[in-house]
Amino acid sequence: MKKIGLIFLLVIVVIAGFLAIRFFLGGPEDAWLCVDGEWVKHGNPSAPMPDSGCGQDITSFEECAAAGNPIMESYPRQCRANNKTFAEYIGNELEKTDLIQIQNPRPNQLIESPLTINGQARGNWYFEATFPVVLQDANGNVLAQHYATAQGEWMTVDFVPFSIELTFTKPQTKTGLLLLQKDNPSGLPENDDQLEVPVVFE
Repeated sequence: MKKIGLIFLLVIVVIAGFLAIRFFLGGPEDAWLCVDGEWVKHGNPSAPMPDSGCGQDITSFEECAAAGNPIMESYPRQCRANNKTFAEYIGNELEKTDLIQIQNPRPNQLIESPLTINGQARGNWYFEATFPVVLQDANGNVLAQHYATAQGEWMTVDFVPFSIELTFTKPQTKTGLLLLQKDNPSGLPENDDQLEVPVVFE
C-alpha cells in the first residue's frame, strides 16, 4: 500500500514539475509564435494563424514585436526574428543625456493634447531662460511649436528643470517626433543641437 502511495506521489511531482517548466520556459500560452521565419502553434490559440509578419518581411522592431517574437527588456528594447535583432528607435536620447534629459513624455509614449513636457537641461541649452520645442507628425509637418521655460536660474553649467504645455490638433499619422532644440542666438549651424523624442499619437 505504501508503495502505491509513493508511486502516486512521484507521478504528482513529475506532473507538477512539467507544468512548472512549461509555465516558466514555455512562452505565451495559446498563441502563434514566430520561430525561424515560420508560425508555430503554441498551446491552442483561438485566433487563426497570422498570414503575414513572420518571414523575411520583418524589417523593424515594431514588425518584430507585432509578430509575437520575444522582446528583450534592455534599453532600448530589442526583438529577435529570423536570426536578426531589431532595436526599438528611441531617438537620440542616449547621445544627449549629458546635455538634456526628458522625463515626460518618454520615447514612444502615447500622447494627446494638451501635452505636458518636462525634464532638465544644462544652462547653456537655454537663452534668456527658454529654448524652442517643436512637435511634428511622421511626415515632418509642424503640429505645434513653443518655448520651454527654465524653472530656476539658467545661467549655470548645471542641469536646470524645464516645463512646457503644448496644444495640438490630432495628426493624420500615427507617430511623430518631439524636438527639444538648443537655443542658438548666434544662428551659426555649428551651434545647433536638439533632442529627438519619437512619440505615438492617440
